[in-house]
Amino acid sequence: MSEVALLQIIGLCVVGIGLLILLFIKGMFLRVVGFVAMVLGTFSLIALGVPQMASLPPAIETFDLAEVKSPSDLAAIGQKIFFSKGQCALCHSIGPSESSRCPDLNGIGAKLAPEFLYESLTQPQAYIYLDFRHDTQPEEYPARMPHINKDPIGLTKPEIYSVIAFLQKMSGEPISIKVEDIMEPQEEKTEAVEVALIADAVSKNSVSAESSVAP
Repeated sequence: MSEVALLQIIGLCVVGIGLLILLFIKGMFLRVVGFVAMVLGTFSLIALGVPQMASLPPAIETFDLAEVKSPSDLAAIGQKIFFSKGQCALCHSIGPSESSRCPDLNGIGAKLAPEFLYESLTQPQAYIYLDFRHDTQPEEYPARMPHINKDPIGLTKPEIYSVIAFLQKMSGEPISIKVEDIMEPQEEKTEAVEVALIADAVSKNSVSAESSVAP
């Protein structure tokens, strides 16, 4: 027997007990208790009758930035990251919204430089920007901006710049982010690995030499 079916049986029993109390008990207090039991049991049965859907975390999308050939491709990936892995849309809106927990990002790509946006995403407390577009004091927002290059979000540098490219495109600005500027050349990676291996080998040789010299 499933858990839902068991709860439905319990709800029917509660309704039945409440009905019996109303029919055969004369005491006012017990009759009130029976009526409340019937109401609660009925609402429970209605709620359990609604089709249940499993609550699952959103699927994690993967992006191959090595296949990006143009700034438009970069902005398209940035849009997907904005609404999925980056979790930006959980707090920010694009356009006026009464339910947003953070500032509206509509047109932000045209107002702020990419370097400033990158700093705001990776070091959100480095510079606090107050919005003076309104006649009153700048609005305080309930959510605190996380460091999106760290856990639990953990976006990489190319992913962050792809989000910035999306913000620029969304604002009607030419995309100034260049694909070649945010990609780490494979040659540099290979050289870095080789240098690390050489340094490790030198360190091991020096330790062996010291061990052989020691009495």
